[in-house]
Amino acid sequence: MSGRARPRRGRPNATGRGTPVSRSRGAEERGTRRRIEDEERVKRVVLAMSGGVDSSAAAVILKEAGYDVIGLFMRSGVTEEVCALPTGGTGPALPVVSRKQGCCSAVDAADARRVADRLDIPFHAVNFRDSFRRIQDYFVDEYLAGRTPNPCVACNNWLKFGRLWEFARQVGADFIATGHYARITASASHDSAGCASVEASGDRAAEWALRRGADPAKDQSYVLFGIRRELLPRILFPVGTRTKDEIRALARQSGLRVAEKPDSQEICFIPDNDYVGFIRRHRGRDVDTSGEFVDTSGRVVGRHAGYERYTVGQRKGLGLALGEPYYVVAIEPRTRRVVVGRREELAAMRLGARGVNWLIDPPSGPFRCQAQIRYRHRAADATVEPRAEGAFLVNFDEPQYGVAPGQAVVLYVGDRVVGGGWIEWAE
Repeated sequence: MSGRARPRRGRPNATGRGTPVSRSRGAEERGTRRRIEDEERVKRVVLAMSGGVDSSAAAVILKEAGYDVIGLFMRSGVTEEVCALPTGGTGPALPVVSRKQGCCSAVDAADARRVADRLDIPFHAVNFRDSFRRIQDYFVDEYLAGRTPNPCVACNNWLKFGRLWEFARQVGADFIATGHYARITASASHDSAGCASVEASGDRAAEWALRRGADPAKDQSYVLFGIRRELLPRILFPVGTRTKDEIRALARQSGLRVAEKPDSQEICFIPDNDYVGFIRRHRGRDVDTSGEFVDTSGRVVGRHAGYERYTVGQRKGLGLALGEPYYVVAIEPRTRRVVVGRREELAAMRLGARGVNWLIDPPSGPFRCQAQIRYRHRAADATVEPRAEGAFLVNFDEPQYGVAPGQAVVLYVGDRVVGGGWIEWAE
């Protein structure tokens, strides 16, 4: 029997009308379309619902494919009235009463609940306050250490694919799902939810792989490198085989009000995008991070109000009149200096990383791949040298610019994520 649920035949949407399937999507979209037999246990999946169009469309796709879907909205627990996740079980979702914008706002929770109601799926709003606090602490600590954090990766590692799986096990779910634009594949075809279906018993029947999403403009595989390898068979990315336009069209056809909802652009727990103010409030306003701008020769060229305002590679917003463009090339938290230089001084031919997470068997020696140093960076050809204690070196074929300590470096072979880690230094 397949390790994944077998979908119903056809693709009716939530309004009862069929939706076309692109032939170009091939086996990954058509997959094995066997009807769920009455005697089979329907596979249960807990879907992280943010109130946005992607996770809402994911709910439609999963329900059409025959899964028993449970919606889960993750709250920060700061002010809203919600239920907390107990250690020994789950509780009912409580009414949303606050309209305060914030981390996981009540507006988004209401949108998610409306989608769940329309699709007739159970919905829970659960308080993950401690986990959010850990992410916020990490965000602030990294900036004060002169590094550039990536809270989206941390959230995926600790919360969405950590605590979410804990919740799923408590409610007897087989899988967890999100609205990320990425794919998980095995050496078999895929069902209509974009999920691999192994025609053999056990999760070890195939090599599971995390791959880029089908829409290059929306691919989110970079922020997913930290998923534990053993969880790959238990994760579904229903929107990963489709484009954003197709997802919005599906949401419209399904009568979802969130079909035209804009994508969130800010850090989820800083809705006003004032992360400097957030850092000061989080760690106390008495923290003095002001200091000098210096060039690479050590010459003082100005003063700044706080080094946490800058990141390696930044050009805009420096407030320096030096006659030509200058970029942040280093941040020195001990001296509170921000080092600036010309673009060529940003060039790096190699970097060192730590905290590796392999999604393949750990390599025993150097190997060729493409390395991506930030979310919007085009992965560059490189040779990776594994080191002891979860470290590795990346040697680029061509110089890369703006390699920022604290950011993730993610390693690809073709469209497959083979691993990644956190940048420590570059030169």
